[in-house]
Amino acid sequence: MRPQDLSAALLELDASHRRRQRATLETPQGVDVVIDGEEYVSFASNDYLGLADHPALVRAIQEGVDRWGVGSGSSHLVSGHSLAHQQAEEALARFVGREAALLFGSGYAANLAVITSLVGRGDAVFADRLNHASLNDACLLSRAEFRRFHHNDLEQLEHMLQTTPAKTRLIAVDAVFSMDGDEAPLRELLALAERYDAWLYVDDAHGFGVLGGGRGAIAELDSRAERLVCMATLGKAAGLAGAFVAGSQTVIDWLINNARTYIYTTAQPPALAAAIPVSLRLIAEGDERRERLRELTAQCQMRLVGTKYVGAASRTPIQAFIIGDDEATLALAARLREQGFWVPAIRPPTVPENSARLRLSLSARHEPSQLAAVLDLLPAD
Repeated sequence: MRPQDLSAALLELDASHRRRQRATLETPQGVDVVIDGEEYVSFASNDYLGLADHPALVRAIQEGVDRWGVGSGSSHLVSGHSLAHQQAEEALARFVGREAALLFGSGYAANLAVITSLVGRGDAVFADRLNHASLNDACLLSRAEFRRFHHNDLEQLEHMLQTTPAKTRLIAVDAVFSMDGDEAPLRELLALAERYDAWLYVDDAHGFGVLGGGRGAIAELDSRAERLVCMATLGKAAGLAGAFVAGSQTVIDWLINNARTYIYTTAQPPALAAAIPVSLRLIAEGDERRERLRELTAQCQMRLVGTKYVGAASRTPIQAFIIGDDEATLALAARLREQGFWVPAIRPPTVPENSARLRLSLSARHEPSQLAAVLDLLPAD
């Protein structure tokens, strides 16, 4: 797009109610927040366990800065891989029951790393249509044949696997779909991967810390499955930042040598890595927090199920209130803000056309009364 075309393109976004603008958070992440000078109860954060401002994590970061300083100085393969990084990776691998793990600066970078390293020209990658944008971008950048199957449609996926001539195949899915909160059938997907000699790559960004006793959605899968590779972010339930990939030692060694988003970037601050074992301890001890999430989720589902606005049934903290029209969705989000609730309006292209929605993200720090109050403001029919 030429420079002179940008203003007109932005005006088109305004006219279609799809221009995005940032709001400024003036408090630490949490349930009770100040945004652009106004107080709100927030239902917008992925801080599912309420750990982002936990005193133990704050203290761990402070101690990490005292021990390691601020910056890492270089990439992991030059001189930026500290003992803090190494210990964090070992702790993450143990926590999710895999042979090895590898830290990344973001889930986006991790997804690009894995998919572009495992498949390329002449290979094939199969992805759920509701996958996160970072997975789709990784599939495109891999230059493999990129085929998308209908959401959780195992029969269509199996037909694609049966008919592809590609020798190397990879199935890529979100474990928990970020805009609906429903889940991929991981057991069945792993069985298909075994049957058709494919990799199964699972983005567990929204399951890690919440499902499987905190180990994530993959906790119920065979941790010895060499063809299973998983990723989870550390900026959601874990309360920190960054991401990690876990799998066999062979896979991790291959990524260290081939993943461009790992090789050609500065390592994340070692002080942040030093806080990861503390986060894992809080997650492991977080059964009470996960039980609060289950109670809030049940409360939300009881109120929404049966209305015409409810999305997919979700046992996760992600609860979708689907309206359809972009303008109407923005208007409802604005009315909620007037009543002191910050609930994001999600519009295409983040979600499919005609499925604009309010996305309620629940936290273990929400009170049932706060959830009831915002649900009372949502239309019932």
